[in-house]
Amino acid sequence: MTGPGGLRTGEVAERAGVNIQTLRYYERRGLLAEPVRSTGGHRLYPAATVDLLAVIKAAQRLGFTLDEVADLLNAGRRRHPNADLRQRAIDKITEIDARIADLTAIRATLTEVVDARCDSLTDCTCTDCPIPFLTIGVAERTHGEPA
Repeated sequence: MTGPGGLRTGEVAERAGVNIQTLRYYERRGLLAEPVRSTGGHRLYPAATVDLLAVIKAAQRLGFTLDEVADLLNAGRRRHPNADLRQRAIDKITEIDARIADLTAIRATLTEVVDARCDSLTDCTCTDCPIPFLTIGVAERTHGEPA
């Protein structure tokens, strides 16, 4: 049951759909403020913590890392709006486009493997085997990652 001082750890975790370890990890990472303690020593979180956890999880689903989420939350906490979220979203779109190009190249090569009826990664006996000539994503990589 929710006490007058806030929600206990299990309540927050259940309402937010995360486990208790995730809640504590986010606390250690500074994504969540350290909660007050009840007289019995239980952590008591404000009800808004559940909404904040939903925001964190949504940002992760959009591809932001926890470090990026922490930076964005800290900018919001300082109440200094800036274009940082917009620019980070633009950067994420660029990352996603690169991954899509890589996945498209991978899919095309796998289709060639299937169509050629390849039977071995190292000693394929099919004619015109595409495996020794894999260049998956090499041409598409423009962000400095090794192939």
